[in-house]
Amino acid sequence: MFPVTILLLSAFFSLRNSAQSVDQPDAHVTLSEGASLELRCSYSYSAAPYLFWYVQYPGQSLQFLLKYITGDTVVKGTKGFEAEFRKSNSSFNLKKSPAHWSDSAKYFCALE
Repeated sequence: MFPVTILLLSAFFSLRNSAQSVDQPDAHVTLSEGASLELRCSYSYSAAPYLFWYVQYPGQSLQFLLKYITGDTVVKGTKGFEAEFRKSNSSFNLKKSPAHWSDSAKYFCALE
């Protein structure tokens, strides 16, 4: 079994006259291959948020995983990832089960 190493970086985009931010409290996550992966993202925004997850694999450019704009609270993305939007606790956590060594990358939560 190979360890899966996940680096988390926050990204945010600002809108005029709006205070908004995202926070990814886990800067580094290591877990065993086959384990369930959950990457936390919380946001602060007074209006309806547009939320995104991106990934950057070693030696590659940033890639889009998934987005939440409106509708279903669970969003299915590429490569088996999904994220759950929870307005009640202002979170948009990314999940994958099982995680694989090929998931080792930097992950970015973004708010627009």
